[in-house]
Amino acid sequence: MSDYGHDLLFGTFVTPVAQPVWHAVEQAKAAERAGLDLVTFQDHPYQPRFHDTWTLMSYIAAQTSRIRLSANVTNLPLRQPAVLARGVASLDQLSGGRIELGIGAGGFWDAIEAMGGRRLTPGQSIEALEEAIGIIRQVWDVDARGGVRSEGAYYPVTGAKRGPAPAHDVGVWVGAYKPKMLALTGRAGDGWLPSLAYLTGGPAELAVMNRHIDEAALAAGREPGAVRRLLNIGGEFSTASRGLLKGPPEQWAEELAGLTLDYGISGFLLMSDDLTTTETFAAEVAPAVRELVADQR
Repeated sequence: MSDYGHDLLFGTFVTPVAQPVWHAVEQAKAAERAGLDLVTFQDHPYQPRFHDTWTLMSYIAAQTSRIRLSANVTNLPLRQPAVLARGVASLDQLSGGRIELGIGAGGFWDAIEAMGGRRLTPGQSIEALEEAIGIIRQVWDVDARGGVRSEGAYYPVTGAKRGPAPAHDVGVWVGAYKPKMLALTGRAGDGWLPSLAYLTGGPAELAVMNRHIDEAALAAGREPGAVRRLLNIGGEFSTASRGLLKGPPEQWAEELAGLTLDYGISGFLLMSDDLTTTETFAAEVAPAVRELVADQR
């Protein structure tokens, strides 16, 4: 059994399409009505058929009252970290402490470069992300003396004013798959946010990836439990089982409970733009997973 000491979270992973214009807004409202904890959105600023993710989240924050919001994950190469930090903190204050910061090192470099972003190698993008997380945390640390400073190669900051502080401890959740990114997550992240579909070795690969995070956390003087493990998931509800997360809600509940108990996953984000699927996940899967996990623990 793997247990990193976090309560279970359930949410959705929504495509922020601009047409139909209210699609993502209605998905978020439905998730809140259904009792989910979190709604997240892709962030691809170079994609013209998508709403800008942070503008969309600001609008949705004003249309909802309880559900938490995050990008899944923020495209750092097109979002300057000191400005991003202030935007996150501002929206967290305005929403009553409901914003988290999913963040990634970047991908789709042709599109990033076309928008004016700097093309980086994989190694450089990891260095830039770690540098950015340090800057973001400095901006939020309003009790520290002096201005924000970073002498890194990617985002030099030379005495910027600190603040505002977020309304709550915003989680910095890193989208990571390979060893160096997983090690960064262990050193500097509050959470890990991969997608199950991208794990070529299936769920068993989570054990190896957890180990990279845990070892890096310990080497940095942190407890592995400081890093929440979340997972984007996809599947289909059906009357008969046809594979992992392809079957009735009770099958989903058993499989997700297994991911929690075996690999310490404490947050499940359903990749879905279908309201009925979201409602079934919230009403029939989430409470059953919580019950199964509580019984085992």
